[in-house]
Amino acid sequence: MDIRNIIKKPMVTEKASIMKEKDNKYTFMVDKDANKHQIKNAIENLFKVKVESVHTANYLGKAKRMGAHSGYRSDWKKAIVKLGKGQEIQMVDEA
Repeated sequence: MDIRNIIKKPMVTEKASIMKEKDNKYTFMVDKDANKHQIKNAIENLFKVKVESVHTANYLGKAKRMGAHSGYRSDWKKAIVKLGKGQEIQMVDEA
C-alpha cells in the first residue's frame, strides 16, 4: 500500500485541537485496511517526525434517509498519533 493513500486527511475538531495542544497528539482519517505499523511509517515519512504511539478506532457508517431513499454512509477509520517530545506537524487550518 502506498503511504500517500494511507493518510486521507487530518481531522480538525475541537477535541483534536485540545489533544494537540495538551498531549502532542494528532488525529487523522486513514484507510480502513491500514494497520498501526503502516500508519506510523506513513506519518514519519510524510511529515519527517518521530511517532511514539498510534491508537486506532473503526467507525461504522450511519444509516441515512433522504425522503423515500435510504442508504448508508461509508465506514471509516480514525488514527490518533502521539509524537515525540519537541516534535510538531505543521497543518493548515481549514477556513
